Amino acid sequence: MSKISNAFLTFNQEAPDHAKAWSEMVSAISSANVLDSKTTALIYLGILAALGMENGIPFHVGVAKSAGATKQEVIHAVLIGLPPAGHRVTQVLPLIVESYDNA
Repeated sequence: MSKISNAFLTFNQEAPDHAKAWSEMVSAISSANVLDSKTTALIYLGILAALGMENGIPFHVGVAKSAGATKQEVIHAVLIGLPPAGHRVTQVLPLIVESYDNA
């Protein structure tokens, strides 16, 4: 799996109670999810791209690849956001490709 971002590692180290609460919330949401893991990972990447949140991309590309997503599926999950989010989503494509190739 890909490297966890320095920001998230710092969050866990410097605010462990908040990090624990965050992890519990994420776990609860994941438990309520009815989508398969590959679909979930692809949607997550599309949202990260639309928000311009590059820090989580290497980790979540690794999650998607481990769930069976192809490189083209990962790229297209990002590009599906072009109509609502605009060209912003293309800014993460180099990181998406690099992360997939190194996952």
